[in-house]
Amino acid sequence: MPPLITVRGLQKSFGSQTLFSELGFSVQDGERLGILGANGSGKSTLLKILAGQETANAGEIQRMKGLRTGWLPQEEELPAEPSVSAWLLQALAGEALDPHEAQVRVEIMLGRAGFSDPEQPVGQLSGGWRKRLAIARALLGEPRLLLLDEPTNHLDLGGIQWLEELLPTLGITLVLVCHDRWFMERVCTRVGELSVRYPDGFFSCAGGWAAFQQQKARFLEAQLSRQAGMETRLRRELDWLARGPKARATKAQYRIDAANKLEEDVRSGRQRTADNSAAGLAFTASGRQSRQLLVLEGLGKSLGGRLLFQDLSLRLGPGDRLGLLGDNGSGKTTLLRIICDTETPDTGTLRRADKLRIVLFEQDRSRLDKTATLKEALCPTGDQVTFRGVPVHVNAWAERFLFRKEQLAMPVSQLSGGEQARVLLTRLMLEEADLLILDEPTNDLDLDTRNLLEDSLAEFPGAVILVSHDRALLDSVCTSLLVLDGRGAAHQLADLAQWQRTQRRLLAEEEAARTVRQPRKPAPANTVPAAPRLSWKQEQELKALEEKLEELEHSLEGLTQELDLPELQQDPERLRAHCQTLQDEQDRYDETFLRWGELEELRLAAQAARQSGTRGSPS
Repeated sequence: MPPLITVRGLQKSFGSQTLFSELGFSVQDGERLGILGANGSGKSTLLKILAGQETANAGEIQRMKGLRTGWLPQEEELPAEPSVSAWLLQALAGEALDPHEAQVRVEIMLGRAGFSDPEQPVGQLSGGWRKRLAIARALLGEPRLLLLDEPTNHLDLGGIQWLEELLPTLGITLVLVCHDRWFMERVCTRVGELSVRYPDGFFSCAGGWAAFQQQKARFLEAQLSRQAGMETRLRRELDWLARGPKARATKAQYRIDAANKLEEDVRSGRQRTADNSAAGLAFTASGRQSRQLLVLEGLGKSLGGRLLFQDLSLRLGPGDRLGLLGDNGSGKTTLLRIICDTETPDTGTLRRADKLRIVLFEQDRSRLDKTATLKEALCPTGDQVTFRGVPVHVNAWAERFLFRKEQLAMPVSQLSGGEQARVLLTRLMLEEADLLILDEPTNDLDLDTRNLLEDSLAEFPGAVILVSHDRALLDSVCTSLLVLDGRGAAHQLADLAQWQRTQRRLLAEEEAARTVRQPRKPAPANTVPAAPRLSWKQEQELKALEEKLEELEHSLEGLTQELDLPELQQDPERLRAHCQTLQDEQDRYDETFLRWGELEELRLAAQAARQSGTRGSPS
């Protein structure tokens, strides 16, 4: 079957800045293609071109005839007034559907997206639920090809897991720009990167994030080897060309032409293999030696009559890196405001170390003056900044964050989302901090910058509070997690694996409770229904699974602790093998837990049914 889309020789520029040229790739029916690329490489622009929202300067795009395409932009302005169902119905206005069919389609889509109140005004939705609604609207037209630009932005972890589970079940072709490594591993069937380092401006391979990283490393290694070979051949040919005309007279003209062509190839190869450094992130610590920077005891807070959290106690000192998790609206932002002293708790006490220096990164970009130039945003007071006591010229400061000199006069409004995020991060680096608080710092950041952010946070000697939906970042950086459940409770967990196990257990309990609540058909008259119970075989399996889970938990704990062994960290091959063993053990745990959850759900439902039957029987 021919591809749904074929891109050939695509070129796009904005003024003197070329995003990509001679770009070529294809998308097969049923593929789920994830696209990576550095900030400013043109990923969002490429999706807009594929969606027909933007035009290319040159090149062609061949689409399958009659291809129905859905489009989810990175940011979308949603109206405030209509209800969620009314807004979705508006999207079907151009479809040849009778009102009842349209209403049914909307109700089904709202159900799949997790909405419980179809009449809720759009304006009352949080950022995460607005993103869910935008995704539902993009799917409502039943596209064969769906284009998604950073679909996980603004979603909380529950929303990301919902989307992870939804997309592979749709049976449609996806092209998505995303930098969430775990999400790409679970959703994508092919991953590609947009970069001038590749011959067609694009390199891709089958599989998820991990497979792409391996294939990319092999490709770049082979490209460097080819480049070295071409450089050697070119030196020989140039030496031959440098000989006198008499020596060259007997040589064929084709060799001269070939040498000239080789020189062009070498020059092009040098551009592709040039070092693409990541931004130079490094946070400045105050050097404070206090053992306790922040102590929360019995903290409680309600908002609008709804309890956010109560009896919350927490201690943070240098080296502690806390991941703050919770659904949208669970109280994460409110807790951060209390810590920053811009809001007061209803109950409990909060003690900060004397003259505690808190540096806050907020995901809201409204603090950036979009009319200011990049130079003014990076260096508002003149031509230099002071970083760790040393003056740095604005040109060098901009270069450290991968901004080109010609961009300094560019308005901030023309920067990509990732470039704007880097501007905000530069401001944090100039402030001395005891406590870093980062609210969704990775939104729009490319993977290289995310990796550097991970390293910088891990090396920061002060304390860190991190709110993020990037599970790879949380898993790599955080020493503990605090989960707000939105119903008043706050749970402290060791790591994401424990959070995932807790989530699965809660889902199993909720499903069991729903099963119990479902009405049953009345039994025929004069019959006494037998109380449901697990079979003997199922009971034995459940018992064995519980023992197996305990065994696997001990194994996972041991394998995780061994990761810190110096002899393992210093041996890349052993470390790689150990990580694979850890992943295999985690997979076995997940599979065992899933089966345990199914049987435990049946056991709870049977137990509840028997208790109900006992209470309802005559004495």
